[in-house]
Amino acid sequence: MRQFSLPRATRLLKAGDFAALRGNSRRLGARHFIAEYSPNSLSTCRLGQAVSRRVSKRAVDRNRIKRLVRESYRLIRTGLPTVDILLIARTSAVQAPSAELRADLDALWKKLMALKAAAGTGTMRG
Repeated sequence: MRQFSLPRATRLLKAGDFAALRGNSRRLGARHFIAEYSPNSLSTCRLGQAVSRRVSKRAVDRNRIKRLVRESYRLIRTGLPTVDILLIARTSAVQAPSAELRADLDALWKKLMALKAAAGTGTMRG
């Protein structure tokens, strides 16, 4: 059961971490989210979220999106590569039903897992 927890070490918390990620990251997109990612030197992936007031003026809406993202990440994080991820919500996420947001997040996680698989394949040069 411990693998499904969400410890502090698996989240981006400091402004410097967010700034470093924004400086040299790659992007993946989905219908309701944008994921910026960058490899890290840790043994686990870390998640940061950006759900701004531009997405919705209501804190209730922003918090619902953040809860869904945290829950989805908590369940999938052990399969992700060791990267820092910044998940940015688009304005369309507010009106989307929860099931649609979960499906969108699942698609993003699969794209990130494909990066892990692609990094593992290849030949070693000597």
